[in-house]
Amino acid sequence: MTATDYLNQLNHDYLKVHRVKEDFFWDTYMGISDDNEGPTQAQTNWTNFLSDPKRIEAIKAQLFAAESIKEENEKLSTIKGLTGWLAMFEAHAISSPKAQLLKNHLIQEEAKLFEKKQQHVMTYQDENGHSIEASLVSIRSVIQTNDIEATRKSAHQALLDLEQWVLNNGFIELIKLRNEFANALGFDNFFDYSVRKGEQMSSNELFSILDDFEQRTRERNQRSMSDLAKEKGQSALLGHNISYAYAGDVMRELDPYVPFSQSLRRWVESFGRLNIDYSGAELTLDLLDRKGKYPNGFCHAPIPAFYDQTKWIAGKVNFTSNAKPDQIGSGFSGINTLFHEGGHAAHFANVKMNAPCFSQEFAPTSMAYAETQSMFCDSLLNDADWLKNYAKDTQGRVIPDDVIKAMVASSQPFKAYEERNIVVVPYFERALYQLSDEELTPKHVTELARQCEKRILGVACSPRPLISIPHLLSDESACSYHGYLLAHMAVYQTRAYFLSQFGYLSDNPKIGPLLAKHYWNCGNSQTHNDTITALTGEGFNAKYLADECNLSVEQAWHNQQQKITSFTQRELLEPEPLNAYIRVVDGATELASNQESDLQLCEQFERYISEHYAC
Repeated sequence: MTATDYLNQLNHDYLKVHRVKEDFFWDTYMGISDDNEGPTQAQTNWTNFLSDPKRIEAIKAQLFAAESIKEENEKLSTIKGLTGWLAMFEAHAISSPKAQLLKNHLIQEEAKLFEKKQQHVMTYQDENGHSIEASLVSIRSVIQTNDIEATRKSAHQALLDLEQWVLNNGFIELIKLRNEFANALGFDNFFDYSVRKGEQMSSNELFSILDDFEQRTRERNQRSMSDLAKEKGQSALLGHNISYAYAGDVMRELDPYVPFSQSLRRWVESFGRLNIDYSGAELTLDLLDRKGKYPNGFCHAPIPAFYDQTKWIAGKVNFTSNAKPDQIGSGFSGINTLFHEGGHAAHFANVKMNAPCFSQEFAPTSMAYAETQSMFCDSLLNDADWLKNYAKDTQGRVIPDDVIKAMVASSQPFKAYEERNIVVVPYFERALYQLSDEELTPKHVTELARQCEKRILGVACSPRPLISIPHLLSDESACSYHGYLLAHMAVYQTRAYFLSQFGYLSDNPKIGPLLAKHYWNCGNSQTHNDTITALTGEGFNAKYLADECNLSVEQAWHNQQQKITSFTQRELLEPEPLNAYIRVVDGATELASNQESDLQLCEQFERYISEHYAC
């Protein structure tokens, strides 16, 4: 077998084990399968495939052999593909037999907790005193938008109860097992292991960035909390009140202009005008909230996009949101998730490398790098020029400037607080995994969560209590939440570059091709910093996000006014086709497809929403 043959065989062997794992993952997380053993075995097989340390030496031997390939293009291509695989196996290798056994045990225990959590019922009391069963997404929406304080308090209590349920149903045992696994690999704890694996840096290096950001935004956050308490009373800082106190009224004003029924059309048109091309990918979208479905949006690719020698293998990508179309605030949150996960899909569908290892969300792909792509896309939704073009009510009336101004007035003072809602998670997780086994009790962990919320957020309890966040439970996303903040830093750096070059972002047809060229095509063959440098000419820089957090309301509104003026002076282009086959499903039921056209896709989806929801 030549080195090129070895690469080809490795590509196809991985596709088989990966596809089985991903198909089980989708059915399980969408709540459409009650097969619990199949997903666990598939995950174990995939993990064992990637963690086999013998593959590292085999690939090194093939890299040595590849140097003898006479045809120069084949030589360079084979070396490139094998180098990608070497990085992936080195990120996942488990050299210790004890660690491998612990990893398999972890997969089983996590699956048990996931299965139990799917059966866990959350309820809150509505304004009539009725007990309402609700998903995590619905609970959070009630806390943010419901006018009745007792209802908001009841919904928030459901999250506090969820924390205790999690702590008493296996999460603490998972923490201990994860630490034992990390110890077997030579790390002090699982947090240190995860940061090194995911971001190729130490925890100390990570926290030098996080501490700097925390210090830069501390005063602004403290001032925002103090001003809110002065304006609306000290009770506004309670966990069930704070989100509503600064955003509830504005969400009600915004809601008619962002009906969820129009979200698919807005995504197709907006991404089309950005000239984002999905390179022939097959996209499956599950967008509606339902019982048993995983409560967070995500994007996974059962078939990673890559060149199989000269043949293009288009990606198969699944992504989700958890919209409840008849609930206030769900329209904007639903379209936000659609843009976010659609950004992930655009990224993974456009990796133009010669092995599937370059086009997936697992290490050595940096979470900060992956989330930069999705967060850039969802950042557009808050731009006034995007809102003036796409935020329209069911009669076609455009969102008034006064509503956009109110959005700025309510959100800008809390921009630092919202970013600190991200950074509080790694502060908590790092401290959590540094606890001894004796300290890992429900009471002590709960106290640690409240202490972190008080120190970073300035409130006694977050509206989203830390231990209720789904990312903490999954091995795949545990100890990686910092990636969102690092990504936001890169997003505002990217936005600043495009604004300096073109003057606007929304509907700019130059943006899609530039993102593809500099951020997407290379996949994880380049570092996050390398991709940013390739586009902007400067390395990763956190100051753009900190500067955005520290803008005054007047400065932020001035920037939005400039976007509105720019929008009125631009010609509205026809959207380019997305170049993707798209299906919208609700579990096992297909709701719409673009088999005939993107227009048909949107109309079928809108018809379904209007027929099934009173909105």
